[in-house]
Amino acid sequence: MKERKQLSVSAIENGTVIDHIPARNLFKVIQILGLDHFDSQITFGTNLESKKLGKKAIIKISDKFFEDEDINRIALVAPDAKLNIIRDYEVVEKKVVEVPDTITGIAKCMNPKCITNFEQVTTRFRVVSKKNVSLKCHYCEKITNQENMQII
Repeated sequence: MKERKQLSVSAIENGTVIDHIPARNLFKVIQILGLDHFDSQITFGTNLESKKLGKKAIIKISDKFFEDEDINRIALVAPDAKLNIIRDYEVVEKKVVEVPDTITGIAKCMNPKCITNFEQVTTRFRVVSKKNVSLKCHYCEKITNQENMQII
């Protein structure tokens, strides 16, 4: 007997699909990419079944293609995310996110005394661990780990 495959989220003609987002981090990805300011159609689903993550989220953005720099920002909160580039309803390219070596203006330093938390200074971090993402502040040198990471 043939197994039926059902789409949980409808297909898009052209655009980007971001898959394998941990369900709890869906809205962080939306924030990082600034999707709340897009005029394109955006469809997302969350708490979908995933063998790898248990529960995952997926985002489909019509008529939008991201620069690698934007894609790699997603890795902070969704290190296993996969991107599918869609043209004419077909996947034409697959991309895997990679945690970049430096992070600027995305995360908040967890040190309350850091200059970035009380002056108009853009946060800058060097990534010290890409597996369990840890960031070292350029200014105060404190380490911000994934549990304490706040997206700004």
